[in-house]
Amino acid sequence: MSAAGAGRRLRPDLSVIAAMIPSGTRVLDLGCGEGELLDFLVHEKSVDGRGIELSQEGVNACVSRGLPVIQGDVDTDLEAYPDEAFDVVILSQTLPAVRHPREVLRELLRIGKRTIVSFPNVGALKRRLHFLLEGRIPAGPAFAWFDTPYIRPCTIRDFIRLCEDEGFVIERRLTLDRQGRVVPLGRHRRLANLFGENAVFVLTRAR
Repeated sequence: MSAAGAGRRLRPDLSVIAAMIPSGTRVLDLGCGEGELLDFLVHEKSVDGRGIELSQEGVNACVSRGLPVIQGDVDTDLEAYPDEAFDVVILSQTLPAVRHPREVLRELLRIGKRTIVSFPNVGALKRRLHFLLEGRIPAGPAFAWFDTPYIRPCTIRDFIRLCEDEGFVIERRLTLDRQGRVVPLGRHRRLANLFGENAVFVLTRAR
């Protein structure tokens, strides 16, 4: 890692995703926010990186970092990309905010050879207990229930069922705790759904 890169500290879940991406690959980061992950990948792993971000503030922040990011909507702006235009497409913490998750996932697997998807697991035991004991929807780290961008919350089991129904191949899956540390639950679907605060999936198309 370069001296400049030594000062770049990724959010723990983004570090997990970054470790999955080989150096020198073509990467599209969807809903890339202010470009934290994309900046790391471009400068520390020499990827050919591009990004799409809905908010103008996020685009401005990315451009100020020198990143090739355009303003766009994941729900509507992926059709222009050709098949397998990228080695890896990333959708980090954005899936619950899209209007048509199934259609978006189909597009991701069309334009990327692999897709990495991460999302908060609303089925986690701590969230269930909070709702049971408090009678209130648990607030996220940055949003209350009335201003959250998440309109399609899902559980790990929901996501796996969607992948099975659509024939998406789950190449790898990890569950993370609230601090972003990997929880060693292996292939135990029920345990992952109970104790995984966040999930990271690597998907490919069936051949």
